[in-house]
Amino acid sequence: MKFSHIFNKVLAGVLLSLGCAEMHAQQDPQYTHYMYNTVNINPAYAGSRGALSIFGLHRTQWVGLEGAPTTNSFSINTPLRDSKLGLGVSFVNDRLGVTEENTISVDLSYRIDLNRQGSKLSFGVKGSANMLNVEYSRLKQATPGDPLLAVDIQNEFSPNIGAGVYWHNEKSYVGLSVPNFLENKRFENGTIYSSMNQRMNFYLMGGHIFELNPTLKFKPAALIKVTEGAPLQADLTANFLIHDKLTLGAAYRWDAAWSGLIGFQITDGLMIGYSYDAETTKLARYNNGSHEVFMRFELFNKYNRVNSPRFY
Repeated sequence: MKFSHIFNKVLAGVLLSLGCAEMHAQQDPQYTHYMYNTVNINPAYAGSRGALSIFGLHRTQWVGLEGAPTTNSFSINTPLRDSKLGLGVSFVNDRLGVTEENTISVDLSYRIDLNRQGSKLSFGVKGSANMLNVEYSRLKQATPGDPLLAVDIQNEFSPNIGAGVYWHNEKSYVGLSVPNFLENKRFENGTIYSSMNQRMNFYLMGGHIFELNPTLKFKPAALIKVTEGAPLQADLTANFLIHDKLTLGAAYRWDAAWSGLIGFQITDGLMIGYSYDAETTKLARYNNGSHEVFMRFELFNKYNRVNSPRFY
């Protein structure tokens, strides 16, 4: 039996279980390039780069495995002129099997300048709207006419709020955030109450830049995610920046995958990047890894233009 068939059966079983009990520990999408996609998980990051920053990312996970996750993320954030406020808007489309979620978020941050050396502390709040779709009709039903699979879930709406704090200077950053505080009961299917209970995800991230010589910089970074009812997730990354243009690095997702990363700063305002994840779990036998690509475009004005692109 092909593993894709096994995966479909497991997925169907998971969806069926939603009609009988709560699914705990639902987690947010994961990103290998989390250090560039910070605004999606920490609203305090909005406006921190001192420019209008436009970011787009596509992630295809477990290539070759039918029904595997795919994620598309798009965000815009900017400082508000003549103020200490930052504003961001983001959109995330996340698909897994017959489920699809679309989330729109608005972020607002406030910055405090701590000293003349450039240390800044920002506080942020996030408001989001999530739309959930589940196409039960696409599943191969072992028991035709099952009432749990009789009605598709269409645009089931749930709001949420989140918050974060972000400190940084020219060489270091630390962030702590909870993107979603509300633990929503997700949907009702026909006359049978079903729920996918959202859980809070706690994120702690940080990094530091070491200037090894005038043309080579080294930045270790880490992201730790804690979710009730789920294993601790830790991403450890080591990037090298060469001539302020070429980024090469490697990452390890604890007990899950190894990754290789590459990025190129085409201009001061335009960067592109790619990563490949290789599974370290038994799932590696049944897929060809995960791919992630991103592009970041920034508009600087004559007052905030930087001498060299910032590494995070």
